[in-house]
Amino acid sequence: MNAARPAAPGLSVHQVLLCGALIVTLSMGIRHGFGFWLQPIITERGWTRETFSFALAIQNIAWGVAGPIAGMLADRFGAWKVLIVGGIAYALGLLAMALASDPLGFTLGAGVLIGLAQSGSTYAVIYGVLGRTVSPEKRSWAFGVAAAAGSFGQFVMIPIETWLISHLGWQTALFLLAGTALLIAPLALGIRERQTVGASAGHQSIGQALKEAFGYRSFQLLMLGYFVCGFQVVFIGVHLPSYLKDHDLGIEVSTGALMLIGLFNIFGTYTAGMLGQRFPKRYLLSAIYGLRAVAIAIFIAVPLTPLSVYVFAAVIGFLWLSTVPPTNAVVAQIFGSQHLSMLGGFVFFSHQIGSFLGVWLGGKLYDATGSYDVVWWLAIALGVMAMLANLPVREAPIPRGAQPA
Repeated sequence: MNAARPAAPGLSVHQVLLCGALIVTLSMGIRHGFGFWLQPIITERGWTRETFSFALAIQNIAWGVAGPIAGMLADRFGAWKVLIVGGIAYALGLLAMALASDPLGFTLGAGVLIGLAQSGSTYAVIYGVLGRTVSPEKRSWAFGVAAAAGSFGQFVMIPIETWLISHLGWQTALFLLAGTALLIAPLALGIRERQTVGASAGHQSIGQALKEAFGYRSFQLLMLGYFVCGFQVVFIGVHLPSYLKDHDLGIEVSTGALMLIGLFNIFGTYTAGMLGQRFPKRYLLSAIYGLRAVAIAIFIAVPLTPLSVYVFAAVIGFLWLSTVPPTNAVVAQIFGSQHLSMLGGFVFFSHQIGSFLGVWLGGKLYDATGSYDVVWWLAIALGVMAMLANLPVREAPIPRGAQPA
């Protein structure tokens, strides 16, 4: 089940990595800039921060709910088909986000539709193909490369999106991004697999795979850690620009901070993938969550200046998505690659529940208290919890036919 399998005649591992990385670059790069639309949209529409935050919270929860389904379809019928649908849905969601004139329409477009699109155009689907194509000893590294591509997308797309908003207006910027999202469809053809997993790989059914995974304590602990990851990164990604503006720091500081997060995330995710080949991944994950808690605590304790923002952005950027390669590599290591997209989708569902709470509570508690302080402290406490939760994770392949531990 863990053996490498060629993706298609004449299709190399490097081609799969390249196309997969470009898809993640586009999909994740676009979404990382959504925080810059908060101020212009609520100002023009006359909405509150909670209205915008709730729509993005729904986006994250829709992504999470649809993730396992997209994973099942990708594992069964081919990831490239799911990616094409995801790219088209992404473009339609961005158009709806630009044209919606009331909170319900905005939530359906920016929330539901884009969330569904992201479930079929990001990590879980791509990692399923990589897990079946790349040999087990290089899997963590390959996952690190794909995650680094998402970080590179953030680094590249953030200045582009802010330039488009400031020079062409927020609606025109969304129209152009919708056209960009359509590029996912032709890139998906580059990772077209020879045959679907359901037709060729092992005999474990979907029901058996789910019963095995959810009855295994290490899978539960990985989901708990990923919940915290989602809470922290989406709260920071969406609300950091507004937090800095509230403290009289201009848009150039916010742009620079998110660019630094994307830049250092490239190195962080790649490093995490490399280290996952050499050291126990549970210790690596615990260290990442613990360091995040320390970085956030220092950031809110020291005086807020452009320098402190940039230092925080570099540190938190290095830790930003560095949980992604080791988490998915542990799932593949324990359960094999047959149902990897589906199981990765369920782990990511936990991530998106955390994302929902992080982005929504950010807006909700700000409107209630006039401050983000409570949410910052929640992010610190959850980081400590995730650090402890990952320590007892077992990374060895689960023995088939035995009761899960």
